[in-house]
Amino acid sequence: MPEDERIIATGRVVRTRTVRELDAYAIEREPLPVPAAGEVRLRVRACGVGYVDALHATGRYQLAATVPFVPGVEVAGEIDAIGPEVEGLAVGMRVIPLMSVRGGFADHVVAPAVQIARIPDAMSFAEAAAIRANWLTAMHALVDRGGVASGETVLVIGAAGGVGGAAVQLAKRLGARVVATGSSEAKRDFARRLGADMAIDTDPDGWRDRLAEACGGSGPDIVVDPVGGPLFEPAFRSLAWNGRHLVIGFAGGPIPSLKANLPLLKGAMLVGVDVRQFNLRQPERAEANRALLRQWLAEGSVGAPVGATFPFERHREALDHAASGAGLGKTVLLMD
Repeated sequence: MPEDERIIATGRVVRTRTVRELDAYAIEREPLPVPAAGEVRLRVRACGVGYVDALHATGRYQLAATVPFVPGVEVAGEIDAIGPEVEGLAVGMRVIPLMSVRGGFADHVVAPAVQIARIPDAMSFAEAAAIRANWLTAMHALVDRGGVASGETVLVIGAAGGVGGAAVQLAKRLGARVVATGSSEAKRDFARRLGADMAIDTDPDGWRDRLAEACGGSGPDIVVDPVGGPLFEPAFRSLAWNGRHLVIGFAGGPIPSLKANLPLLKGAMLVGVDVRQFNLRQPERAEANRALLRQWLAEGSVGAPVGATFPFERHREALDHAASGAGLGKTVLLMD
């Protein structure tokens, strides 16, 4: 058949040429990507949508997106094509990539074969798409940066969100006692179902007293904080001696500040958590975390609560919902 009469396979992709407003995103069609040597192509079934994805999509993230831009970095799906020099994988396997992909809001993506992990048969694609970013962030925060030890008390701010929920589960897995915050009873109940020992509200009035009571009269050894906001300073002030406040993000709005004498008085540490830089600067340690997550997936001993799900055509609503912080668990975009 002459080349100009061949049918070129195409797939859907959500794209914008101006990273500003969600209304600028539209569904287009493009030829399917071809996996190069060492790569596989996935038929995407679900894509996780986080707060950072929403920032990227609207040009509010600290690293500017390159246009044209396709959102989405964590996907789950089935292998539907395999490039040269790939062994041990087969078409039809249900998998996730353990590193960020480019352009997850699409029917197909390519990913390095060495980063592919199989997902349990009993796990839905939506749940699989909600695991990687949140769990690897929680692992880096609690283990690499926080040095959590069994028996310590961990305060998780924003425990009903994706990173917060993973932090609750991981802290319990590592033998810590967990106190969670939630702005509504539904969010506090959600945190308890994930394993939190105690859950308290976020009303600043008397909040430190309620936290001390929840911690048994003292303060937390570690604060996991993807929120910032009005609880940032009172949480740091409440730390136990030699405590660690892990700064993951600022979903609560404006970036807060802290007086420099407070770490001195507490013998405490304000610790930054940046998984992207960790992957670049400590690749061997980052790979060890991914290997552990791969093991937990194979054992079926790790999971993630899925919050709101949206069909592919409602991609703008998915991003808007992730940005709102109103949901429970991880927002997920479904391709079918």
